[in-house]
Amino acid sequence: MEGVEKITPEKQDNSMGSRRRLSCTTCFDALWFCYSPVHQMQQYYRLGFFDNCSDKWTSLLDCLNLKTKRASEVQEILESREKAKSHIWTFRTPAEASSHWKELFGDLDEME
Repeated sequence: MEGVEKITPEKQDNSMGSRRRLSCTTCFDALWFCYSPVHQMQQYYRLGFFDNCSDKWTSLLDCLNLKTKRASEVQEILESREKAKSHIWTFRTPAEASSHWKELFGDLDEME
């Protein structure tokens, strides 16, 4: 689900130790900003249409839905989502990186 990374677990100190608490404040703030004239004009200028803020609504509703679950369930859901997300970088061995570099930029060596 898009926008899940905006759900921020905050640490709360208890007598039993440190426990994570789910906060939907960032989701609400993002939704509030989405409807601001600044954001809407930026979107119109950059993309040619206004933002309907549906992804922000989805994030907020998902966060509020998670607030109705037990803490153990929330932890499991967030961990499974984190594992399911693909990593931004592609990891390569030095040999793979070298061959990929030569594939992309090998013609620059011939210019010298």
